[in-house]
Amino acid sequence: MHAPLTGRGLAGQRRTAQTAAPATPAHLDLEARLALVNALMGGHIDRALVEFEIRTCHIPAAPPPQITLPLPPTANPCPYSTPVAATLHRARIRLEQGGWCAGQLTDGQGAHCLAGAIRTEAPSRSDASTALALLLETVHRDHPDIQTIPAWNDQQHGPRLPLLYLDRAAALAHSRNR
Repeated sequence: MHAPLTGRGLAGQRRTAQTAAPATPAHLDLEARLALVNALMGGHIDRALVEFEIRTCHIPAAPPPQITLPLPPTANPCPYSTPVAATLHRARIRLEQGGWCAGQLTDGQGAHCLAGAIRTEAPSRSDASTALALLLETVHRDHPDIQTIPAWNDQQHGPRLPLLYLDRAAALAHSRNR
């Protein structure tokens, strides 16, 4: 049978009864509580991962599927080395990508008129003025009654002719080494 408890511990010493009051819980601030919960949850997650690996190690894994993403469209390099011709070419690309408008420089949604696209793409005011003058000269060859590029732009019903004349003006600027 069991020996009766005599109140003696190891080595025959008498134990004193500890009747201390229970410890009051320490009040932790929010950061300390979050750190404790984070540590506790990290332990749970680590244990769950190990259990998952043990339970599923016998299952053969299929190779991951090949995922191919489409390549972003590449920008066409500018065919012109002269600054004014390059400005006219960039203005054409801006109209193609952002849209063309009439009656205003921009429509607030990315579309530009001819003058607005040239001014936006020109590196300087003098390049913009030269590009607009060459564009006006190009348009004057077919429409001698036109006074300004904005007036001619506003008479158009779509971007086809403005884009065509931008190409012609860029070729003219390139041939003149401008």
